Amino acid sequence: MSKDFPYIIPSAPPEVEEVFEAAQVTREYYDEVVIRSEYQEYCQWYRITAAKHHQELEKMRGELNLFAWFRRR
Repeated sequence: MSKDFPYIIPSAPPEVEEVFEAAQVTREYYDEVVIRSEYQEYCQWYRITAAKHHQELEKMRGELNLFAWFRRR
């Protein structure tokens, strides 16, 4: 359409398209950095939580089991 009306709707110069392309690539890169850092934080939280749960389980295994006394017939 801009070919029909070159003075009314001028086409964008090629430099503008390159700038927008570079900006898009930069945005995608920083989005990927954020996603990966959030994933690393989640993995670290998960490892810490799993270790705590494992310690609690080992502690519970060493305690006296009161429910076993009530379940015996």
